[in-house]
Amino acid sequence: MPSYKQLTAQLEKLHKEVAVAREKEIAQAIVEIKQKIVEYDLTAEELGFTSKRATARKTVSVAKYRNPKTGETWSGRGRSPGWLAGKNRERFLIEG
Repeated sequence: MPSYKQLTAQLEKLHKEVAVAREKEIAQAIVEIKQKIVEYDLTAEELGFTSKRATARKTVSVAKYRNPKTGETWSGRGRSPGWLAGKNRERFLIEG
């Protein structure tokens, strides 16, 4: 039966072999993917990727409710503010 030291040395060797094999396979996969992208003239959007500009944009929510005492507003999205808890929301609607 191999000793603990021998087994850990084998394990380290296997970890290194796994890392090398993974890197080779990843490199080959990247080459194949790039070939397919060129062959089929695929775009990032067609592959399900979005551009950085599109992900950086956020929609601004329009305020729907206003606290008459403080002027605080709430869009109606997310957790409701404390000043609106347990009260009739219709009284705080912003008429527009």
